[in-house]
Amino acid sequence: METITIPKEEYERLKKLEQLDFDLIRQFASSLEDLKQGRFKRLA
Repeated sequence: METITIPKEEYERLKKLEQLDFDLIRQFASSLEDLKQGRFKRLA
């Protein structure tokens, strides 16, 4: 494994993006399960 050095601000920004990605994936999975179970409303 190769090691690199980045500024702390960049590291913290990337960690926040990583957390956001996981949150979005969880929301998408939950929404997909709701759709499969027929729990949705047609808005338009």
